[in-house]
Amino acid sequence: MQKTMRSGLVPKVMLEEHEGLSDFIPHVSVVVPIKDEVDSLPHLLEAIASILTTHQLTYEIICVDDGSVDGSVKFLKEQGAIRSDLKVVILRRNYGQTAAMAAGFHYAIGRAIVTLDADLQNDPSDIPMMLAKLDEGYDLVSGWREKRQDKALTRLLPSKIANWLIRHITGVEIHDYGCSLKAYSAELVRDMNLYGELHRFLPVLAYIEGARITEVKVKHHSRRFGSSKYGLSRTFRVLMDLLTIVFMKKFLTRPMHVFGLLGVVATFSGAAIAIYLTYIKIYEQQEIGNRPLLTLAVLLLVTGIQLFCFGLLAELLMRTYHESQSRPIYRVREIVTKNHK
Repeated sequence: MQKTMRSGLVPKVMLEEHEGLSDFIPHVSVVVPIKDEVDSLPHLLEAIASILTTHQLTYEIICVDDGSVDGSVKFLKEQGAIRSDLKVVILRRNYGQTAAMAAGFHYAIGRAIVTLDADLQNDPSDIPMMLAKLDEGYDLVSGWREKRQDKALTRLLPSKIANWLIRHITGVEIHDYGCSLKAYSAELVRDMNLYGELHRFLPVLAYIEGARITEVKVKHHSRRFGSSKYGLSRTFRVLMDLLTIVFMKKFLTRPMHVFGLLGVVATFSGAAIAIYLTYIKIYEQQEIGNRPLLTLAVLLLVTGIQLFCFGLLAELLMRTYHESQSRPIYRVREIVTKNHK
């Protein structure tokens, strides 16, 4: 039985102790989230194995089944029992692609980690090229499906709009956020935690961690088997996730800066309106009890106080998050001393 262990989440000490033991720590772990792809799996596994063997790269394939009901689990179990290069992770139910990728990262032990879809639209022959780019000093290499083979109205147009929006809001210049074909250094993956449906924002999460990111053009094929699991219905979820990412990118370690600023604006606006109403009540003897401005002033003052409270609570939560895990608010890329080699 193949032995499983914790992720590329392999401690650095362990990496050093087993340096050179390529069977234990392969060059690359290929993580494949799967949901009802039984027809494409045989072709995909053989394609990955063939291309990596040809390039003399030691590897492991981690297939994470995310609640398939079409026979994918049966096939993967059969293959897992006879293939030493395959590690099968079967989730209890359908959690979504982000959770499946997080599970794959958790069990990956390679020095580099590559993700790709199981539908054969991503081409495994691009993996060596992406690994070579990773070796140039990048922490994340993202695929760009420049000549994408998808339906124009339901896939291409929404994707182009979403990519443009994400690129301009986050400031991370990636053309194709939706491409699952990406290569990561194991060290970067150890620093990233995935929640919700944030897998499409991995380059932004990596940017937050101080990663060096680049993009390369990759091949893209028409779907040969089954049907797409995505459609226009995910647009709202993408927008909500984008708001989360923008907040994390700008205010993760200083939430009071956003809540406090909004609180100051609301409080001062409410106070200014209240002073104005007080003036006309005392000096102009006008009735203010039925004025909408009075309601607005009270609402702004209460809202301002609440925003300050939210900011303080967020600061406490942020400190608890970092201190409880001994997790620093910075990331060190390299330490250089006089005797450093």
